[in-house]
Amino acid sequence: MSGHRTTSVDEQLRVLLHGCEHVFTVDELRARIASGKTLRAKLGMDPTAPDLTLGHTVVLRKLRQFQDLGHKAVLIIGDYTAMIGDPSGRSKTRPMLTHDDVDRNAQTYLDQAGKVLDLSPDKLEVRRNSEWLEKMTFADVIRLMSQMTTARMLERDTFAKRQAEGKEIFLHELLYPLMQARDSVAIESDVELGGTDQTFNNLCGRDLQRDAGQPPQIVMTMPLLIGTDGKQKMSKSVGNYIAVTDPPSEMFGKVMRVPDELMKNYFELLTDVGAAEVTRLTDPALCNPRDAKESLAKIIIAQYHSAEAAAAAATEFRRVHAGGSGGLPDEIEEIRLPAEWLKDGRIVPVDLITACGFADSRGNAKKLIAEGGVQINGGKITDPFAPLAVKSGDIIQRGRRRFVRLVD
Repeated sequence: MSGHRTTSVDEQLRVLLHGCEHVFTVDELRARIASGKTLRAKLGMDPTAPDLTLGHTVVLRKLRQFQDLGHKAVLIIGDYTAMIGDPSGRSKTRPMLTHDDVDRNAQTYLDQAGKVLDLSPDKLEVRRNSEWLEKMTFADVIRLMSQMTTARMLERDTFAKRQAEGKEIFLHELLYPLMQARDSVAIESDVELGGTDQTFNNLCGRDLQRDAGQPPQIVMTMPLLIGTDGKQKMSKSVGNYIAVTDPPSEMFGKVMRVPDELMKNYFELLTDVGAAEVTRLTDPALCNPRDAKESLAKIIIAQYHSAEAAAAAATEFRRVHAGGSGGLPDEIEEIRLPAEWLKDGRIVPVDLITACGFADSRGNAKKLIAEGGVQINGGKITDPFAPLAVKSGDIIQRGRRRFVRLVD
C-alpha cells in the first residue's frame, strides 16, 4: 500500500514542510494531499557540470521524502535548457554548452542522484526536456513568449540587478524561465521543488499551467547551502563545494573546514539528525565544535559511501592532523610529470602545481603560492616561477589534506 494512504495529511505536511523556506501555498498542498491523489513532485536539474554537490542534495532529500510518503518523483534532466544556461543567481551570462557537453554530464547525474532517491520505476520517472522542447516550432516559441510580459520578466532580481548595473541581458536568457515552466505543463506536475534562487522560474510554471487548463503546481523552495568558504552558495565554479563523488578522506577534510556558524544549517539540511540532538551538537558549551564536525562528516560519508569508510576517514584524519605532526596519509596519489615540462630535472612551480591537479590554470597556481598554500617535502613554495629541482619520491602538498608523490 502506498505510503500516503497510511500517513495522515497532517503528518505528511509536517514532514514535507520541515526545512522549507517558502511554500506557494500550504493550503493548496494540504488540499492536494487530502484528495488522496499520488502527487507528481518535479525537480529539474541541468547537467551543466559532471558532479552533484551536497548543495544539490538538499532538494533531492526533500524529493525523497515525497517518494517515501508514496508519491511519484519526476526528475527532469534539463538536457535542452542546459544549452541555454539558467540565469538564476548569475551576475553575467552563463556560457552555452554543446550537445556533447550536456550528454557527458547527464550520464553521471542519475547514478549520483540515486544515492539519495529511490530509483524504483514506481517511485521515479526520469525525463529529458528535449522530449518536448526540441519539437517546438518557431511559432510555438512565439506563443510561449506571449504568455509573459517583459515587465514581469525583468522584475526578477538578477535581471533587475544586471540592468541597474548596465550589464548585458541577452534575449535567450529571457526564454529560460518559460522553458522550465513548459516542463511543468509537459509532465503535469503537482509540486515543483527548487532552491530559493528558483522561485521565479517555478512560479512561472504555475502561470503556464493555469493557461493550459491544469491545476497550478505547488512551489516549494529550500534554503541554499552555503559552501565551505562560509560566504557564497556551494558551487563548483566558486570552489567551495563538497561533491557527492568526493572520496571519503577528501569529503571528511572538507566537512572539517566548514565554519562553526554553519554547522546547524548543515545538520538540518543534509542529515536526519533530530532537532534536540542538533541543538546539543551545535552548542559549544555542550559539544566541542571539532567533535560536532566529525559527527557530521561521518554521517555524510556514511550516506554516500559507507559507515566503514566514514570510520576509516576519521581515523586517517586524526592520524595526519594529530598535534600538527605533519603525518602523511597511508595512500598518496602518484603522478609522473610530463617530460617536456622538465629541464635539467627542474620545473617551474606553477607548472608543477597544475600537473599535480591542485590548480586548473597557471594563474590559479600562482594564487595558491601567494597564499602560502603549497609545499614540497614540508617546505613552502614561495616563488611561482623560480625552477625547482624535483625527483622521484618528492611529496607535494596543498593545504593540510591533499598530497601527491612524484614518480619516474
